[in-house]
Amino acid sequence: MAKSDNSSAFVEFERVQKSYDGENLVVKDLNLSMPKGEFLTMLGPSGSGKTTCLMMLAGFETATYGDIRLDGISINNIPPHKRGIGMVFQNYALFPHMTVAENLSFPLEVRKMGKSLREEKIKRALDMVQMGSFAGRRPSQLSGGQQQRIALARALVFEPELVLMDEPLGALDKQLRESLQFEITKLAHDLGITVVYVTHDQTEALTMSDRVAVFDDGRIQQLAPPDQLYESPENSFVAQFIGENNTLEGVVKEIKGGVALIQLDSGEVIEAKPVNVTKAGERTRVSIRPERVEYNKERMREDAFTLKAEVLEFIYMGDIFRTRLRVAGKDDFVIKTRNAPDQARLTPGTQIEIGWLPEDCRALDA
Repeated sequence: MAKSDNSSAFVEFERVQKSYDGENLVVKDLNLSMPKGEFLTMLGPSGSGKTTCLMMLAGFETATYGDIRLDGISINNIPPHKRGIGMVFQNYALFPHMTVAENLSFPLEVRKMGKSLREEKIKRALDMVQMGSFAGRRPSQLSGGQQQRIALARALVFEPELVLMDEPLGALDKQLRESLQFEITKLAHDLGITVVYVTHDQTEALTMSDRVAVFDDGRIQQLAPPDQLYESPENSFVAQFIGENNTLEGVVKEIKGGVALIQLDSGEVIEAKPVNVTKAGERTRVSIRPERVEYNKERMREDAFTLKAEVLEFIYMGDIFRTRLRVAGKDDFVIKTRNAPDQARLTPGTQIEIGWLPEDCRALDA
């Protein structure tokens, strides 16, 4: 087992590929390194390769090509039970015929741990997930949220340095999911464990992670902290997949002084920050977040770029107003504005002027 020279990386994928049929790659040339203690989420649509990566790390799938290392040591040929990794799945995977305490005892017995030490670790793990009084119950006597807490406790009971979670909150209702998101993140940071978390829920990824790897078509499209992914998407896929986004299509007229001049298909010319366009004549898709657009003249900055729009729909959502507009010939342009005393409520059919700052508008790939 060769030790790698990238000493700061705790989990490493080096040029990893995976094919099930010998022809089509589900994971394509994946390079990824994670420091110890990081909470990294693999996010992407179904079939994007994120779960396959998790399963290769766990040892339930074998990489077709490339090397996977844990703390500098190649684990390609180490069986799953010897990798010392905690796992939490969406379906809990608890043994139905065992009590909660017996479920937690199982990974400790496999590690040949003595009875008194086992009892001490089980108590500590159950207290961690606020389930100390449930040791004698069976899984069938617990709610979904309680079962997921027990599954989490079982993954943590032998104090692994790495925990893998595959859609662990997918089966829970919204409120419970949100409170467990917070608890899992806090627990991971308090214990200093490294977590690789898989989800297709972008809100979950943005809320919980130190960094997010956005997967599509077997590749990482962007790997960055949540705020960077949202504020500075590197391509159209990331811009569309993370959060809500408005897009306008057109052609680059010129790029000068870090600003791209874009002629929209509807004829208007706008300014945008060139992200992955490099020259005049290129097709582009311009991206702008709904909350970056303003229609209140008092709130608009002097250097804001303005465009005419028609109000199609105005929805009161309590803390925000959500307005759908016709902009540059498109009927799906959405803006979100804070519910404030000076923010007018708009009537469908009204012609308005909207504005945004050029740096909030990104010229991406077509």
